[in-house]
Amino acid sequence: MTDTALAEENARLKARLAETEAALADAVEAQRRLESIVGELRREKFGPRSEKLDPEQFNLPLEDVEVAQGVLEAAQERARRALKGDRPAERRTPNRNRGHLQKHLPHVERVMEPASTLCPCGCGEMARIGEDVSERLDVVPAQLRVLVTRRPKYACRRCSAAVAQAHAPEHVVPGGLPTEALIAQVMVAKFGDHLPFYRQAEIYTRQGITLDRATLGNWVGRACFHLRPIVDHLRECLKRADRIFMDETRAPVLDPGRRRTKTGYFWAVVSDDRGHGSTSPPVVMFHYAPGRGAVHALRFLKGYRGQFVRCDGYEVYDKLTKVDRAEGPWTLVHCWTHARRRFVKRLEKDGSPVAEEALRQIAELYAIEKTVHGAAPDVRLAARQTLSAPIIAAFKP
Repeated sequence: MTDTALAEENARLKARLAETEAALADAVEAQRRLESIVGELRREKFGPRSEKLDPEQFNLPLEDVEVAQGVLEAAQERARRALKGDRPAERRTPNRNRGHLQKHLPHVERVMEPASTLCPCGCGEMARIGEDVSERLDVVPAQLRVLVTRRPKYACRRCSAAVAQAHAPEHVVPGGLPTEALIAQVMVAKFGDHLPFYRQAEIYTRQGITLDRATLGNWVGRACFHLRPIVDHLRECLKRADRIFMDETRAPVLDPGRRRTKTGYFWAVVSDDRGHGSTSPPVVMFHYAPGRGAVHALRFLKGYRGQFVRCDGYEVYDKLTKVDRAEGPWTLVHCWTHARRRFVKRLEKDGSPVAEEALRQIAELYAIEKTVHGAAPDVRLAARQTLSAPIIAAFKP
């Protein structure tokens, strides 16, 4: 081997060594980061109380673990490729969520042909013997566009007595910039994806559109005004329902004065009679309240003419049974899931045979309910009385 060839080989090996060392360093750093996050989670679970995380913040380190795991896998794949040189990587079973892509999604196919299909031996054109197919989930980023509306005018050339033109459509923001689709996008991002207006404004700025938070807030306010009839209709549907479900959940709210968050509550009022054979669509309304006292439950139930309120065991709901109204006090229907949970905890704690028997009988009731779910009320009542009588008798002291 000549001196020139040796020098070229030496340079190639040095470059490969540098690439391998860099790939290994990336893998080591990714593993160190992952171990650091796991250590933080371990301190959160077993460390002093002052080091523990708020339950609402627990998802943040979990997301860090997932990101770090992805970095580690990518670094390891790069290191394997560097160690093996130009040889193809070994085929191994990938840990991906492939093969479950919905059929209704549009499929865009691209065919990647080799640079040449001529046989290297000079035999001519090679024949196609098969293909490898892979599917990946792709996305087309949201694209802003300008909607131009033209309203041609028509007039009679003879008399010029009349002009015909289509009426201008009504808009949420008369003479304003946004279409209703854009306003809906802003509202979903605000209330569904929890993106404040200032963050949305930054997203639009990256696409060259300058929109301040006050403008976005004005759009949403106008949309809320025009949505009031729908809200009123939903409220009337709930008032006419025979039975409703009610529950509340915590909602952290900014408290700028104290530079922290305070606890508010979202109250959900639901009507869904599909399990009782009704063809009416389900209705759900969310109300915000600064607390979870009975005064808020009574305010949200004002005008409700039904008899039954399904709820959990929160003691505030007991006050609904003492309300003086024309239809009489409400009847509380407690949740089987909450009642069953107590027996599950008792069984896990000390293996109580009473709890085990109660869970068995509750399972039988669930099986009966499954057979009559969605049937007409009279059919449900007859089936329940016939099938569940022995089980209900077993519950009586």
